[in-house]
Amino acid sequence: MNHVLTAADLLAGAHQTHRIDVPADLLPDADDPGGSVVLRPLTVRDVQRITTAAREQKVLTSVLMTQQALVEPALTVEQVSALPAGLVRFLVGEVNRISGLAMGEDDLEATIRAPLARACFTLSREFGWTPEQCAGLTLGQVLLYLEMLGRGETPEGLP
Repeated sequence: MNHVLTAADLLAGAHQTHRIDVPADLLPDADDPGGSVVLRPLTVRDVQRITTAAREQKVLTSVLMTQQALVEPALTVEQVSALPAGLVRFLVGEVNRISGLAMGEDDLEATIRAPLARACFTLSREFGWTPEQCAGLTLGQVLLYLEMLGRGETPEGLP
């Protein structure tokens, strides 16, 4: 069963993985009773790369998000493209959840550009973080650090 992400989950960053149970009815083999996959949250860098790569083909966004987040089993873009659409949709929803995104995949491209750039600039200015450090944060971490700044708090650990 999937759990609600805590602040600790979001602050753990892209190195924390999540085992996700896949509903049996989404698996291509009807004889398979179900299984699980291991996903990692997407970082700002991942999302920027995906958005750029999928600019011409919007459907590619879901495939790339899934492929980048899958730890087990590790699949190529072609292998993810061959998965049933319902399974990819389910996995994208889980990737969004564990990455701290409250928006659907259709809203991702529209939201990521300017607000994310401003957020990274603010974090860089306030904490002296490099663009590489900011790009390595998950979107959930960015949101938490911005909220802390808004409240006048300072995070104890740097990314």
